[in-house]
Amino acid sequence: MTRGTRITLALALSLLAIGPAVVPSAATDGKLVIEPVTETKLKQLPPGPLYWRIENFDTLAAAKAVAGPTALAAEIAGKVWLFTLGQKGGSSAGGSKVAEIGPIPPLTAPEYLLRINRARGEPGAKTPTHSHPGSEAFYVLTGRMSQRTSHGMMHLEAGQSVPGHGADMPMEVSSSGTADLDQLVMFVVDATRPFSSPAKFD
Repeated sequence: MTRGTRITLALALSLLAIGPAVVPSAATDGKLVIEPVTETKLKQLPPGPLYWRIENFDTLAAAKAVAGPTALAAEIAGKVWLFTLGQKGGSSAGGSKVAEIGPIPPLTAPEYLLRINRARGEPGAKTPTHSHPGSEAFYVLTGRMSQRTSHGMMHLEAGQSVPGHGADMPMEVSSSGTADLDQLVMFVVDATRPFSSPAKFD
């Protein structure tokens, strides 16, 4: 084996070795990566109008210690979060308020599912057209989110939030900025129905 061949082989092996490290965390097939983070089921919602309150805490234990029956705690993107569904203007001891999103569209169901998802994708990534049996609220961490519904297009930048639409609204969510999208999605849906269903625009 010549010296040049040894160098070429070594370079090829080094590229193979670092290959997985340079693959982006977002999907490369044009779809958003949807990661369910935490969820809980309820027989009854608090009296409305209802808002999602987002707070940061120093530790997960501290967040869980003050979490009520309509609150979900999780570690996401290097931070501890507490998501509480309740009336406007509340606060949790030890928490730092990030956003208050609402009012969310009202929903009546035999049982309710509260769920937090994390959605990520490189520019151009999007979901199929779909619907949920309830509402979803968005909070964008990085990038730019666009949502197409029967009512038109809506856009959110990093640090912005929106309460979203009511049950069974056809939608398509996409990463429409120049940087990867990373967002938190808060759901209140009918737990007795499929969480997500294929849909189409009229």
